[in-house]
Amino acid sequence: MRFLTAGESHGPELTAIIEGVPSQLPLTEEKINVHLARRQKGYGRGRRMQIEKDQVRITSGVRHGKTTGAPITLHVENKDWKHWVKIMGSAPLTEEEEKEVKRKITRPRPGHADLNGAIKYDHRDMRNVLERSSARETTVRVAVGAVAQELLNYFGIEVCGHVLEIGNIKSSQPEYSSISELKERSEASEVRCLDEEAGEKMKQAIDEAKENGDSIGGVVEVVAVNLPVGLGSHVHYDRKLDGKIARGVMSINAFKGVEIGIGFEAARLPGSLVHDEILHDEEQGYYRRTNRLGGFEGGMTNGMPVVVHGAMKPIPTLYKPLQSVDIESKEPFSASIERSDSCAVPAAAVVCEAAVAWELADAFLEKFGADTINDIDANLRAYTEKVRNF
Repeated sequence: MRFLTAGESHGPELTAIIEGVPSQLPLTEEKINVHLARRQKGYGRGRRMQIEKDQVRITSGVRHGKTTGAPITLHVENKDWKHWVKIMGSAPLTEEEEKEVKRKITRPRPGHADLNGAIKYDHRDMRNVLERSSARETTVRVAVGAVAQELLNYFGIEVCGHVLEIGNIKSSQPEYSSISELKERSEASEVRCLDEEAGEKMKQAIDEAKENGDSIGGVVEVVAVNLPVGLGSHVHYDRKLDGKIARGVMSINAFKGVEIGIGFEAARLPGSLVHDEILHDEEQGYYRRTNRLGGFEGGMTNGMPVVVHGAMKPIPTLYKPLQSVDIESKEPFSASIERSDSCAVPAAAVVCEAAVAWELADAFLEKFGADTINDIDANLRAYTEKVRNF
């Protein structure tokens, strides 16, 4: 599968085109909208979430509730567009209209793409950069991930993201009996944290950051269960699935680190406390005693739950802005302020979940076929039987 997104933060809409989704997969706008609503929730979100109520329109690739195998087009309207028609419209402006457009940005914000993008693409108005580099684009990435999750769910594979850390507040090691419980408890928390005590402290930390005109980041975890053995490959660097997942997570706005399983902790431990012993019984077949490697060995899934951690830096748009330099006058100024969140980590857990789901779904289709659901199901059943008897 592959996808392409388009659109700006304050443009008329965000769009995604997905190619390679097999035919006969049940898919509705309502299923995708559930995930878009999840992305908009979370303690610490800004005023933009009060303006937008993200809803998707499917305009191709789905007929009567099932995919056709053709490219799927998703649209999400920006409700705020009506206030930005002259500023963000595609039509040329008259001289008089140009004078009215006062939101030209010449002061780059530290931590954003503003200055680098302006230099690279030769823009004197950095709005041309920040509108596309905005995290608003993750709206359609979540929509794309929702389609991937529908595919995975059809075959019993479930994915869930939740929060481990916000600021310097860490959750205790999360314990849950099933992925259903993980979903239920994370959805019930305003910060998507299973540890209720830590969750309250996280909310206090977000409030303090907001009062100080500051922002805070955190760490999210994505767990995927019921994956077959052998997604991905050991034979070449760009076919290793854990590498693809790491790339997908790092491409999310403000994400600066990725771990699979115990991640960096593995560098501090002896091998006997890192590698997962292999066991076998008649019912389960092969399985691992532990899951420190997060469901991967040699770039391939090993049948254990896939566990991915993503580290998100604090959002760089601050209400107590850092110093910058005006690209026209070269004079120092406080960086310009765009509407922003004080903490978007709970929402980032949903975005990270979408990114991981996409890579897992793509690898799943590469292994079992991509034309129609029925053929994929037959291939999966035959492979599952082979694995059980290996």
